[in-house]
Amino acid sequence: MSVTRIKGPYLLFLGAVRNPLDAKTGRGLKDWRPELCLAQSRLPGCTVDLGLPDMTPAQAYAAGARSLVIGVAPLGGDVSPDWVDTLVEALEAGLDLVSGMHNRLGNVEELRQAAEQNGRTLVDIRVPPAGIPLATGKRRSGRRMLMVGTDCCVGKKYSALALHRALEQQGASTTFRATGQTGILIAGEGIPMDAVVSDFLAGAAEILSPANRSDHWDVIEGQGSLFHPAYAAVTLGLLHGSQPDALVLCHDAGREYIDDYPGFPIPPLDYCMQQYLEAARVTNRETRFIGISVNTSGLRPVERVAYLEQVRTTTGLPCADPIIDGVDSLLANLEHLT
Repeated sequence: MSVTRIKGPYLLFLGAVRNPLDAKTGRGLKDWRPELCLAQSRLPGCTVDLGLPDMTPAQAYAAGARSLVIGVAPLGGDVSPDWVDTLVEALEAGLDLVSGMHNRLGNVEELRQAAEQNGRTLVDIRVPPAGIPLATGKRRSGRRMLMVGTDCCVGKKYSALALHRALEQQGASTTFRATGQTGILIAGEGIPMDAVVSDFLAGAAEILSPANRSDHWDVIEGQGSLFHPAYAAVTLGLLHGSQPDALVLCHDAGREYIDDYPGFPIPPLDYCMQQYLEAARVTNRETRFIGISVNTSGLRPVERVAYLEQVRTTTGLPCADPIIDGVDSLLANLEHLT
């Protein structure tokens, strides 16, 4: 499950994105592997800023960068034609290219030729390992905590990373299990679940979180949402295959509709929890929610406090914004599962 070694530091390429959610790969790397992030490259019209110096590929190479990482994750996961000139420029400047797109870099003829001519490497992260088996459905030793969401891009990866770090600080035996391109880049290993053939999704989740010692916690990054009209399938496969003992519901307090799908309102949190439990208990009858992780970045401080208290009252569970409040309250319920 390890990825090809990627040469750092990185130049993070943001294209011309305007929606901060589309830049989640770049932001995730900048927040969780800042030592590898040297600069950013933005096309005209880009309004997202990671707070890194803006550099051309040649400037970044001269400053020490050795890879350009495509830091955006647009719908459909395609390499935009508008990016090609800059990506070729990066190859000619001496940088390798790293991509988490569904469309492989080598499928773009200009990039394939430029890489060959300049002796550079094209690294595709969104490639599942060969030989993924069908799921067995059999229970295995070890404990598993899975992030699930009311929508995509609501903080599942950040919550998992924060919970994993907190468990490590407590001296627990724990592993962060990455399920998407950004998490894989951060962790250095994992399985891109949304690139796995649907029949093998649950099997991929089983091998991602294998049998382990009885007190070991796998903290599994979630994918998609059961309520997403396009991405629910990957969520269901991950639920069944990971057989989670603990679930954490992740939600964006400012989100009323599925992102980019205005005709699909996000259901109430208690309904979301009910549906997730019903699906998860197909393979683990003991699955329980231990808490609610909420992105409150769009709320004023007074609104934030009131919102979290309302969620605690409604769900009867600990509720916190991992970035602001930490995750200790979410971990408190783990004592009742061991």
